[in-house]
Amino acid sequence: MTEQVEHFPALVAEEAGDTVRLGIQELRLQDLPAHEVTIRVAYSSVNYKDGLASIKEGRVVRAYPIVPGIDLAGTVTASDTPAVKPGTKVLVTGYELGVSQHGGYAAYARVPADWVIPLPDGLSLRDAMLLGTAGFTAALSVHRLQENGVRPEQGPILVTGASGGVGSVAMAILAKAGYQVVASTGKEAAHDVLRALGATEVVSREAVLTDGSKPLERQRWAGAVDTVGGRTLSSILRNLRYGGSVAACGLTGGPQLDATVFPFILRGVNLLGIDSVYAPRDVRLTLWERLAKPWKVTDRLARAMTVVDLDALPEVLASILRGEVTGRVVVRVAP
Repeated sequence: MTEQVEHFPALVAEEAGDTVRLGIQELRLQDLPAHEVTIRVAYSSVNYKDGLASIKEGRVVRAYPIVPGIDLAGTVTASDTPAVKPGTKVLVTGYELGVSQHGGYAAYARVPADWVIPLPDGLSLRDAMLLGTAGFTAALSVHRLQENGVRPEQGPILVTGASGGVGSVAMAILAKAGYQVVASTGKEAAHDVLRALGATEVVSREAVLTDGSKPLERQRWAGAVDTVGGRTLSSILRNLRYGGSVAACGLTGGPQLDATVFPFILRGVNLLGIDSVYAPRDVRLTLWERLAKPWKVTDRLARAMTVVDLDALPEVLASILRGEVTGRVVVRVAP
């Protein structure tokens, strides 16, 4: 099946010398990649990776021009496979979306069938993008902590970068699951929002950092979801309780890790790498069902949600790179 659409709007990122120019353009279905499933996009979202796609030095885009947007939710309009039927509401996150092929910032997208996740009962299309890659990454982080035995009764869980997309969702999921959550942020104005999302304590970025003079320090947290990396992750490892785990899912604080083996061999701690881009399909299906039911936190997250249209995206993408975005930004594409 195919659908006849003459033109549709898209935010396109193009090289302009040493910079990237963003603008709304009219595309055609034949401009989309040749995959099995065509989707009319209702909503997308804004992630830090989308911000990186909007600048040359971001180095996440394989080649320009491209439609950014690593998330999308919408309705299937055409399909070349019986596994995905037209009329089905679906979501897509990660893989090569918005990186090496046109992504979610367009009224239509075309993707491989195995990228497509049916919208689970309990979530609307807007809910799915209120979560998006950030929500899936957060859910995967909590899932991995639980797989490694981190339980609510063992003590507080630290969430760094808590005012950002992944941090805010992780904090809300952990709170709903019964954990005591310590939120770390550099934004003093976000403290009330973080408490409303479920934080029992809010601390500054500096309160997490240690000088690194000792390979082990006092045992503070039973686990952590770290979206920052760099010195922050190094400090967390030195301060985890015996048998604790940290899910590492970001590097806004830098890619370098200055650590010793002592936390691993003297306290038995676990450093868990979180990759939401190529996560297996069965894991995606399981976690999206949890996000729709036992871990459903969209009502809480909506308190810190901003909804924008495509033409507002250039400034929003610049804002997320400047660290000025709190909570989740949902993009209304063609509801």
